[in-house]
Amino acid sequence: MKQGLTQGKLLQAQIQEQSETKEPNQRKPRYEDRSYKVMKRIFDIVLASVGLLVLFPVYLIIAILVMVDNGFPIFFKHERVGQHNSRFYVFKFRSMRRDAEKILHENPELLKQYKEGFKITDDPRLLRIGKFIRETSLDELPQLLNVVRGEMSLVGPRPIIEMEIDRYNGIETYFRMKPGCAGIWQCSGRSEVDYETRLAMNQQYYETASIRRDIVILAKTVWSVLKREGAM
Repeated sequence: MKQGLTQGKLLQAQIQEQSETKEPNQRKPRYEDRSYKVMKRIFDIVLASVGLLVLFPVYLIIAILVMVDNGFPIFFKHERVGQHNSRFYVFKFRSMRRDAEKILHENPELLKQYKEGFKITDDPRLLRIGKFIRETSLDELPQLLNVVRGEMSLVGPRPIIEMEIDRYNGIETYFRMKPGCAGIWQCSGRSEVDYETRLAMNQQYYETASIRRDIVILAKTVWSVLKREGAM
């Protein structure tokens, strides 16, 4: 973790140095470019819509497996913080038991582990298919609905929860962007990337965003998923 924190600080220093060496008329972050925003929205709608149609058989299979294992609901929704400090519900395939919250609060060690990193190793709350769809990120597929609705983008920072705001160094930058299904942190080690480095990567993306880079990030993220390099 100490090495990861150092990596994050170095990345932040590089971003700061690049920002200071820009000419005054070049200081506007690429993410704020109007033409990029328009192209990004078109890019999101087209790819997300195609993805929903092409992946429909996969949606159906996962839905049936979840229902057989633990009944309804098929989907899980959780409130996240979005662009301009808005609130929205992110959609996922349900990978946990219906009584997951009860299991968590009845086990102090699990609760402590969750509060420290928002993740639990060998989570006992998972369904039989739960671990698989998480490792392959198939549980994230319903987020394409969030993209079509305009709450998320295909590429952007990971959507955070309310309790993360206070520990999020650089929250102002986060508020300026739509949360993404994929991001730099995912194609750079995914869940293995520490929090400090992830925030620095978000700042870097904000400064240098482009459609070409979005395509590269999506391609690298898909490759990381196929290699199962951690979970999203």
